[in-house]
Amino acid sequence: MRSPFFYVVLLVLVVLDGWLLSHPNLIGRAGVLFFDYNYLETFPKALGTVAAVAVVAVLIAGLAGRLGQAIGIGIVVALLALSGYWLIDSFTLYNGGVYKLTGAGFRAGAILLPGICVLIFGEKLLTLIQGKSTRR
Repeated sequence: MRSPFFYVVLLVLVVLDGWLLSHPNLIGRAGVLFFDYNYLETFPKALGTVAAVAVVAVLIAGLAGRLGQAIGIGIVVALLALSGYWLIDSFTLYNGGVYKLTGAGFRAGAILLPGICVLIFGEKLLTLIQGKSTRR
């Protein structure tokens, strides 16, 4: 994950996701208050939440890559499958039921967060499969 372009795209996606999550419609704002999602109330809090998830995913992917190619690929594949499941689950959850009323932007932000994790682990898997070592 040494490509600066990847990190620029990741930064743009994190900022976009933080903005989308912090701007639900009126029903979504009531849900944020009712369910006490205080980490999504304002843009800085939502940005911090999304950035923390992305940083942890980047760190875990980096550490998995340092364990060797075979073990790293196994760990990253498992994490990619887990984040893929999270993406599908978020998509089905936020496009039905009460969450459908929270606004298109908020729903897109809620679905984009696991998509960012899929992007991070997918890029790391591609790097490991190509044999590019992160060891020095």
